Amino acid sequence: MITRLLKTILDTERLILREFNTDDANFIIELVNTPKWLAFIGDKQIRTKAHAETYIKDLQASYKTNGFGLWLVALKTDDTPIGMCGLVNRDSLDDIDIGFALLPDYEGQGIAYEAANATMEYAKTTLELNKIVGITNTENLDSIKLLNKLGLSYEKTITLSHGDTVLLFS
Repeated sequence: MITRLLKTILDTERLILREFNTDDANFIIELVNTPKWLAFIGDKQIRTKAHAETYIKDLQASYKTNGFGLWLVALKTDDTPIGMCGLVNRDSLDDIDIGFALLPDYEGQGIAYEAANATMEYAKTTLELNKIVGITNTENLDSIKLLNKLGLSYEKTITLSHGDTVLLFS
């Protein structure tokens, strides 16, 4: 299986979380153009393989700089890429935040929780990060529920450096 040859970060009951590589470009195009991504995260203007590869190179830079980043979420059974989950070090936040997104066909099955919960545990035990926060669009009720389920509580509404108003959970 291809995933086993790539840098695996986490392994859960149903999932593998691994680093992205440029071979994942077509998947990135699909994921970042889903209706929920566009509505709640924003249009990254990633429509071509070249744009997706640039986005992936930015993710890879985080792996080198921070020792973590957003990772590809794949089904353990057949390595099908279904989403992303991981940790983000934003200039606009004082703390590291958790991020997650799934393709629509995989929502509502507990997969986002499984990936995010494993990521939170990895952040605490392996990376020894003291505090992880979550941010989400004010209208993203599914994300708010997941952040609460992870044990994060609403703290305040903030405006990020690029002008987006989001809810901060810690």
